[in-house]
Amino acid sequence: MMELFNSTTLRMDETMRTLFISDLDGTLLSHNATLTKRSANILKDLMGQGLLFTAATARSIASVKYILKDLELTLPIVLMNGVCIYDPVKKDYISVETFTREDSRILISIIEENNLKGFMYTVNNGILSTYYEELSNSSLNKFYHERVIRYKKIFTRVDSFSELVNEPIIYFTLMDYRENLEHIYQIVKELPNINSVFYKDNYEKDMWYLEVLSKNASKYHAVQFLRSYLDVDTIVGFGDNQNDIALFDACDKSYAVENAINDLKQRADGVIGRNTEDAVAIWLKQNNSLFERRK
Repeated sequence: MMELFNSTTLRMDETMRTLFISDLDGTLLSHNATLTKRSANILKDLMGQGLLFTAATARSIASVKYILKDLELTLPIVLMNGVCIYDPVKKDYISVETFTREDSRILISIIEENNLKGFMYTVNNGILSTYYEELSNSSLNKFYHERVIRYKKIFTRVDSFSELVNEPIIYFTLMDYRENLEHIYQIVKELPNINSVFYKDNYEKDMWYLEVLSKNASKYHAVQFLRSYLDVDTIVGFGDNQNDIALFDACDKSYAVENAINDLKQRADGVIGRNTEDAVAIWLKQNNSLFERRK
């Protein structure tokens, strides 16, 4: 049952190690995919006191390292909805989930037969590469140019994704109107080795994302990996969108921002303020006394 958060909602043994994980777009970040100075300052202060904090996002490290540069995170970051887990200290991936070659072939066939466009990602020897065929709508154009101009991300144009079917493919991002993607989502989600997430874009009106990844890749699996890897007792998550359902399922406690979709609010243990009001950082600051002995 959803409830508005108050200080009695959460009581944890102060000797427990608690990890806090926040989604980025629509949750921790404000407008224009930015971390405000207030949120950055609050989080840096709390992490200096010992707060265990990281992020779980659909983004790749190319934009995350820029967006969160002021935080100087030391804990592993969940990327691309759980496909990759990245160690910002070692500057390397500690976990990557790839498609089988046969699944790559099937997915590329579905994409090409339905004349869909988007981005395909590979990780080879620790290097992330991003490919595209053409930028056929406004969302694809915006996605591409924002990352090239703002984050200096490198994209490679190919005539066809099928040229890369033998590469270690990890992820597809398709962007289009809901009616153009929904039937593909229904097809893809029935594939036995595939996981997918279908959700509305936070920034472009009427545009939707279809993220396609391995069945072993999700925010759920990534959070469970971190639970063991970091030896934490309790995990608290924050989110706003469809792709955070898996995050909430993996957490011991979960909080949706006020601007979250209703489905996520109903699953949450509580609802906090809006992402544009630094809600995650303020919640952590106000409740820091509950987690003073977490080292």
